[in-house]
Amino acid sequence: MLTTIRHAFVTALSAGLLASALAASTPALAGTAYLEITNKVERADRPAAVAIYKKYRQPFLTQVPGAKSMLIRQNDVRVLHGFATAKQAEAYLSSDLFTKDVVVALKPLLKADPAVRIYSTP
Repeated sequence: MLTTIRHAFVTALSAGLLASALAASTPALAGTAYLEITNKVERADRPAAVAIYKKYRQPFLTQVPGAKSMLIRQNDVRVLHGFATAKQAEAYLSSDLFTKDVVVALKPLLKADPAVRIYSTP
């Protein structure tokens, strides 16, 4: 039980520190919410997965309400999306762009369900 509580505390603390650090140190990400998606993709398929996110970066930034930024980390196909609000981040997960374009394109490359987290700044 203590281990579970400790893990929950560290996770919550890490989320808060990540959101605060990003907002403070990166003016382009000075929004109030961040959607982090970490994809489990074989090393050989990572460039293809990153290319999918790059393909949809501009539509994300121009068509998704509240979208502010998208950062992609290739070594583990982790994508950080910046939004004006947490509600907009949640809404993106059910948008056509995400469900019909990004998810459909990524599905053949995924080895497990992605880890999805939403962080928000105070």
